[in-house]
Formats: sequence, C-alpha cells, structure tokens
Amino acid sequence: MTMALFDVISEDIKKAMIAKDKVALEALRGVKKEFLEAKTAKGASGDLTDEAALKILQKMVKQRKESAQIFTEQNRPELAENELAEASVIEKYLPAKLSDAELEAEIKAIIAEVGAKTAQEMGKVMGVATKKLAGKADGKDISAKVKSLLNS
Repeated sequence: MTMALFDVISEDIKKAMIAKDKVALEALRGVKKEFLEAKTAKGASGDLTDEAALKILQKMVKQRKESAQIFTEQNRPELAENELAEASVIEKYLPAKLSDAELEAEIKAIIAEVGAKTAQEMGKVMGVATKKLAGKADGKDISAKVKSLLNS
C-alpha cells in the first residue's frame, strides 16, 4: 500500500528539518496544518482521503501564486519569490497536469459518457469532469475546454 499523502508530508518535514531547507519546511508545515485542520474540522471523520488532500494542496498552490502576484504588483519581489518557492514545493505533491491534448481527449470521453449534446448540458459534464480530473487540470481550463467542445 502506498503511503497516504498526510504521512508523506510528515516524513518530508523531517527530511527538510535535517537538510535545514527553510522554504520546504515552511511550505510543508503549512500543508500539514491545513491537513490537520481538515481532519479535525466539524463533521470530518478524522481521516483525510488523498482526494481531499489534493484539493487542499491545489488551493494552497493557488493562494501562494495569487499572493506572489500581489507582492509583485506592490514591488516586493523578495516576498513574491518566497511565495513562488513555497508553491513549487507544494506542487511536487500534485499529480502531473494533463497536456491540452490529453485534457481534450478526457473531456470528449466524459461528454460521450454523459451524452451531452449542447452547451445547456455543460453542468452535467462539469460535474463529472471536475471529479475525474481533480488535481490533473485547473477548473478554469476544464471549463473552457468543455465550453469549446459543446459549442462546436
């Protein structure tokens, strides 16, 4: 059995401490904090599925990139650099992103699977696509591709 993402992060925190890698340590501690909060949140079962963990990681990468953009706009490159460095540490735990062609093939298969024919049925396709492609593609990329395929 493969190690759960939570355990992998915990192990990598130890490795980062030994290596004195401040950036990785900060990023991974942040991840672990988010994971622990998700495990102990109201209504949570005390377990964290890898699917839920991936959603948290995606959100954290997105937050880091948005923060970096704001810092860049405020002419604070040193802060932006740190955010981007943390984002790249976290991204290592996400599955590889699909290429444009792979994404299109996946979505075409999903459209056929749900039997969608028109743009009005985009919701049906998006429901399946966002679940199936979680962590492999951005929501806005999925949405744009679904829209273009249903309108063609």
